[in-house]
Amino acid sequence: VQLVESGGGSVQAGGSLRLSCKVSGLRFDNYAIGWFRQVPGKRREGLACIVPEDGRPYYIDSVKGRFTISSESAENTVYLQMNNLEPEDTADYYCAADSWKDLCVRTVVARGGPYPHFGMKYWGKGTRVTVPS
Repeated sequence: VQLVESGGGSVQAGGSLRLSCKVSGLRFDNYAIGWFRQVPGKRREGLACIVPEDGRPYYIDSVKGRFTISSESAENTVYLQMNNLEPEDTADYYCAADSWKDLCVRTVVARGGPYPHFGMKYWGKGTRVTVPS
């Protein structure tokens, strides 16, 4: 199983980026796939989650209206469209996947829940987003 993030970079405040998470080695449609971010020295934060076969997106409150998660089954890819970026969005962004679909609600958008690593089994290596102040 492999998850590969791309699309990070440096963008001015108010700008947009679209992150991609290319997934291989698992049945893409049946997995919970989430986006997370981490500032060095701080806890990893769940941002958004989707189960592609269902298509319903889940978000934490602080990114609702600015971030959009979507999936493209033909490409085995999950996207995170980020608009109106702020310096506080500067972080390393990761995607992760797990076959327990309930994790979208139980952990990703619920501050991690009781499970290590949000309960997610498979993780990418991350892509860095920088929004200078």
